[in-house]
Parts: sequence; C-alpha cells; structure tokens
Amino acid sequence: MAEQPELEPWVNELLEAFEIPDAPIDIDAVLSLAGVAAHQIVRPAAPLTTYIAGFAAGLAAGSGQASEADSVRAADRVVRAVLSRRAEAGRSAD
Repeated sequence: MAEQPELEPWVNELLEAFEIPDAPIDIDAVLSLAGVAAHQIVRPAAPLTTYIAGFAAGLAAGSGQASEADSVRAADRVVRAVLSRRAEAGRSAD
C-alpha cells in the first residue's frame, strides 16, 4: 500500500491512459528510489531519476532483454549502485 493513498488512483488513471492497466507498479519502491536520489543529489533529481530508470526498464523489457519485473529490479539496482558510488566518492573526497 502506498504511503500516500491518493497516489494509487492517480497511478491507475495513468495506467489506463497508457492502455496498460495491469502493469504492476510498486509505488513505494518508486518513492523510495526517488527519495534516495532527492537526498543524495538534489530534490529535482527525484523525478529525473525515476523517469530514466523507468525508461531504461521499458527499453530492456521491450527489446526482450529481460522480463518486465527483472528490468524494473535491474533499473532500481543500477540507480542505487550509481548513487552509492557517488556517496562513497564524496566520503573519500572529505
């Protein structure tokens, strides 16, 4: 369940508009990824990060490179790895 109940109807409306009503969207996972990006980079990095991760996952799934679920998990892992490297590099520079 999403931490903000108004998000679920919004997500469902978007999925209907894109004609993918059965697409599994883990709202909490998306918000978590956005939160990490916002805190480690700057707040506007949140929507950019989630958009790029979703775009990459869609390309991977659409090309048959991986299943939809695997593509989403991989995109999440890549973003978190990049953020982790940046954080580690920042600590090393101090």
